[in-house]
Amino acid sequence: MKIGIEAQRIFRHKKHGMDFVVLEEIKQLQKIDKRNEYFIFVKPGPDRCIESTVNCHVIEVWCPSYPLWEQVALPRAAKRCGVELLHCTSNTAPVFCSIPLVLTLHDIIFLEPRDRRNKSLYQNLGRLYRRMVVPHIIDNCRRIITVSHFEEQNINNKLNLPAGQVTMIYNGYNEWFSKRDYDAKVIGRYIDAPDYFFFLGNTDPKKNTERTLLAYSQYLLKSKVKRRLLVADIKAAEVDAILKRYGMSYIREKIVVAGYIKNSDLPNIYSSAFAFLYTSLRESFGIPLLEAMACGTAVVTSNTSSMPEIAGHDAALVNPEDADCIATMMLKLETDNDFRSRMIEQGLQRTRLFSWRNTAEQLLEVYASV
Repeated sequence: MKIGIEAQRIFRHKKHGMDFVVLEEIKQLQKIDKRNEYFIFVKPGPDRCIESTVNCHVIEVWCPSYPLWEQVALPRAAKRCGVELLHCTSNTAPVFCSIPLVLTLHDIIFLEPRDRRNKSLYQNLGRLYRRMVVPHIIDNCRRIITVSHFEEQNINNKLNLPAGQVTMIYNGYNEWFSKRDYDAKVIGRYIDAPDYFFFLGNTDPKKNTERTLLAYSQYLLKSKVKRRLLVADIKAAEVDAILKRYGMSYIREKIVVAGYIKNSDLPNIYSSAFAFLYTSLRESFGIPLLEAMACGTAVVTSNTSSMPEIAGHDAALVNPEDADCIATMMLKLETDNDFRSRMIEQGLQRTRLFSWRNTAEQLLEVYASV
């Protein structure tokens, strides 16, 4: 087969969740499949993280905007290459495309109501684009892939899809994520000492940044240790605004805002953390959960959506809408060494259930069936 894979954003410098998913899938397919021919469609960028091989061709396609790239440039490039099946990997696909489509629909959060407004123009435009496109492409997709049983049920219930159209394939995690000894050079780029709480923040309301900061303030009031909080993926001005809004500016000195942390540095960051806070309101999968657990880090995560499915139902689960609950779990990890050790060991065992090779092998089955 001649298989096209949309991987528009993997050459950009600051990659995020869906970018890493398709990148790892492509790397595994390059390793295990020598029969089919692949055409990887990307937008030019500074980080050439994959190269062409004998049966896998990286095709750079330039276009000034994401919608034009996906709706016009991508189907034209795929047709020129003689692609027989096109896998679109980031929730959307061309509305008009004569090539059989497979769509990875990571989630349908963009079709769900929000309890508060997102201030990010970029994220709001992306949400609007997906809301416009997805209803028009669903019927054109030969198969829809999603990443957890929770999301599979959610998609089937809300979109009323025919039986068998949705296939669940778990994500994996990169084996690069493993326990590391303390490295002052790496950690020093972001914080000056280990043993901190680590949180991946975001302006998206689903990431629950405000309640997590509220929980941290309550933890500080009751803790004898008063560990610092390292926050990534959010600007200092946005953290300051949240603290000011809730009258918590006095805790700012205990918070270190790191900005974007390079993927190559994350294993060290996880390994040197006392615990990782993954307290989202909703996730379709949650790769950072696996990354942190694989690094031997205790994880506090939410009891909602897919997170118990991935972390395990006996993980350190909390109600993400209750700041008191989050703070209580942080304190429990701090005061109960046996509990924390058990969470670390359970996390290491849990990660053995997931791998990118398994993901790629199941993708090949989907391609063949379509």
